[in-house]
Amino acid sequence: MGFTDLSSDSGLAQLDSWVTTRSYIDGHNPSQADVKSFQALKSPPAADKYPHAYRWYKHTASFESEFSSLPGDSSKSHTSYGPEASEIAVGSGKAPEKEAAKDAGGEDDDEVDLFGSDDEEEDAEAVRIREERLAQYAQKKAGKTKPAAKSIVTMDVKPWDDETDMKALESSVRAIEKDGLTWGASKLVAVGFGIKKLQINLVVEDEKVSLEELQEQIDELEDYVQSSDIAAMQKL
Repeated sequence: MGFTDLSSDSGLAQLDSWVTTRSYIDGHNPSQADVKSFQALKSPPAADKYPHAYRWYKHTASFESEFSSLPGDSSKSHTSYGPEASEIAVGSGKAPEKEAAKDAGGEDDDEVDLFGSDDEEEDAEAVRIREERLAQYAQKKAGKTKPAAKSIVTMDVKPWDDETDMKALESSVRAIEKDGLTWGASKLVAVGFGIKKLQINLVVEDEKVSLEELQEQIDELEDYVQSSDIAAMQKL
């Protein structure tokens, strides 16, 4: 079975689909197949609706004076030419069986690999390698602990008066222990009237030690300490 009624919309759609990739109905030259199909049309196909059929129609019309001399069997009808019903769905250019399969959510037989695909194995292998590398990277990154942020601080600790035991004061200050706190060098600095303050260096891990809390603890040494101040601080 070939072309149907070429004067109907379905027939024109069928023709338009058939000549989408062809210059002639059959073969590579004009023939009686074009003549019979041309004569089956009552009027030129609409150019905006069937552009390929319109192009074919205008091209075939240029041979109208030669119709009788064109090769082919002039006794055949236009239905002898064109697509087989199993090869093309009206207006779609696709086999009805394939259209139905796709409408049902299936795939073309050509697109289904019933025996599996090497590409799938390669894809699975690529995924495995990628996952291994990601795991190795994560493990490597986890093993590299980020250095703790630290600050070096110079603190002034002031006594009550010139009679305060500065050695006992310093010992009491250094007795304060905290995770992330390291006491450093110290010295006594004169402030006047025979009074000296303790100036002591310390290193703290910023996330572990609160300088405000540390000062509160130092200020609680009321037997020796009048007050404390942060004289200087910088990040390590």
